[in-house]
Amino acid sequence: MGIIKAAVQAMSGGLSDQWLETIEPYEMGEHTVLTEGIQVRRGQNKKGTAQTVSNGSVIRVYDNQFMMLVDGGKIVDYTAQPGYYTVDNSSLPSMFDGDLGGAVKETFDRLRFGGQTPRNQKVYYVNLQEIKGIKFGTRNPVNYFDSFYNAELFLRAHGTYSIRITDPIRFYAEAVPRNASRVEIEDINEQYMNEFLEGLQASINQMSADGIRISYVPSKSVELSRYMADAMDESWRSMRGMEIQSVAIASISYDEESKNLIHMRNQGAMMSDPSVREGYVQGAFARSMEKAAANSNGAMTGFMGMNMGMNMQGAAMNTTSAVNLSQMQMNQQKEAAARAEKEQQTGVWKCSCGAENTGNFCCNCGSKKPAAKETWKCSCGAENTGNFCSNCGAKRPENTAWKCSCGTQNEGKFCSNCGKPRP
Repeated sequence: MGIIKAAVQAMSGGLSDQWLETIEPYEMGEHTVLTEGIQVRRGQNKKGTAQTVSNGSVIRVYDNQFMMLVDGGKIVDYTAQPGYYTVDNSSLPSMFDGDLGGAVKETFDRLRFGGQTPRNQKVYYVNLQEIKGIKFGTRNPVNYFDSFYNAELFLRAHGTYSIRITDPIRFYAEAVPRNASRVEIEDINEQYMNEFLEGLQASINQMSADGIRISYVPSKSVELSRYMADAMDESWRSMRGMEIQSVAIASISYDEESKNLIHMRNQGAMMSDPSVREGYVQGAFARSMEKAAANSNGAMTGFMGMNMGMNMQGAAMNTTSAVNLSQMQMNQQKEAAARAEKEQQTGVWKCSCGAENTGNFCCNCGSKKPAAKETWKCSCGAENTGNFCSNCGAKRPENTAWKCSCGTQNEGKFCSNCGKPRP
């Protein structure tokens, strides 16, 4: 028993009425993986049974569908090529592989599906399109070591993934429930979800080992799909004839301890910025003033108490502010030095209006290119551009050599060549 490709012209006009039965797939939704064929036209064969596909009947196959002719529970023929096919009980299996190539034929031969005495004949269709939007969520927190935070964090992930059936015969034999006439992915997904989540944890751990920051995971769908393919495809393809196409994480949540660690690390990173620290100090002083003014015993009492506290803590606050300001000046000098080095190497300089230029005047506002400030090295080792050291406060030595904008090296207060004052 087999199928034969039907001539296209035979399906047009009155000649199509000569077919005993016409079988088409039942309507397929986005998540339908398998459906039974239904008889949509019956010609002169009014006494045919629903359990038999009569010799000479026609079967229609659409794009992205895999049709199987099943006899007594065994697959006797199949095709993955769209078109019309007639049933011929006297022919051998034709097996039109379509784009699936020899992989399906190999499965057919290995599982040895063959014809028996016709008793219960049916047509099934397998969906070869990508099955999208399958939801998942981790039941328990997944551990993730983040080298940026230098901590073992725990997260929960929710999102969707998609699969594609690559070996429909194996899928029918291993994944489809027995005697099912229509199967949605949700009907069989539960039994594979544990395996998927195990693969997801292995993939997330691999992303951790590759140094991807935990906050970047939701935007790494392509990489995560590749990790999942490495973790799952070989077993799912060989055991069930399907593979993972894509994985998209919609949201990530952390347990309380992980949240506290992330908050502590981020707060520490912010406080390492001297401008942020100084802002915190000034903000604390302003808040203390507000509380003093709102003192229930009167503003005077509040300010007296604040002054007593300031007398005890003032030195520490002044020292803290001095350190902050010193570090801000050093950072500004480093930035200025970096800009100067960039200008020297590339000839590009940045105007105060924000425009980058290569000439002597700004292309945006017309301002003249500022003269390069000569740096000098203090005895404490700090590099400076002003008249006082930003590290120890020492005054710039008078006999320190400096280079004028005209290119002349000088030691006095004025350029010996053009007379310009020392910057």
